[in-house]
Amino acid sequence: MAELALGLSLDCLRNISLGNDAVQAGQGKSGLQGRELAGKTVGIIGTGAIGCRTAELFKGFGCKLIGYSRSQKQKALDLGLKYKTLAEVMREADIVSVHTPLTPETRGLIGEKEIAEMKAGTILINTSRGPVVETAALARALKEGRIKAGLDVFDQDPPLPADYPLLGLPNLICTPHVGFDTRESIDRRAVMAFENVTAWLGGEKVQTML
Repeated sequence: MAELALGLSLDCLRNISLGNDAVQAGQGKSGLQGRELAGKTVGIIGTGAIGCRTAELFKGFGCKLIGYSRSQKQKALDLGLKYKTLAEVMREADIVSVHTPLTPETRGLIGEKEIAEMKAGTILINTSRGPVVETAALARALKEGRIKAGLDVFDQDPPLPADYPLLGLPNLICTPHVGFDTRESIDRRAVMAFENVTAWLGGEKVQTML
């Protein structure tokens, strides 16, 4: 999921999908000038294991790291991430990447108010859970062209209905909830499942699957 968050960010910055569409349609590069990832401020919302791994990847590209989470993690601090309020992260970040679980507290965490705080041209990435971001508020911001977004999750799993409010909007790159789905991760999950059964039978602590 961390790699997909990075990939969606690069697509939004460098217009990779739009460039493919242009070439396939027999067109050139007009209007497709991109932006570089290096030097951007990345806001990580939720600094658990996945959020920290995402921060680590962005740091490798020369990004400044800020974040918001209910608790501070030493690994995030070691990466140079500076914790701020949610409002500060939304105002200061060039890219906001969401990595929180879905709980009563995080449902609608990124709504109209938070999206309004974002600078023009900011990229919102969500590879966590769809309902963490309010769909209607995001749709309005995309229609107005104020921000870009890369989404792997929605408030319902794809295939989405034809009248879904985010379909066909500009400045949006979507994938159909595939963040967890790689050959390597499925193999690791299988191995971990068997190791957990063995650990449980032996009265040992089991591993958490991410």
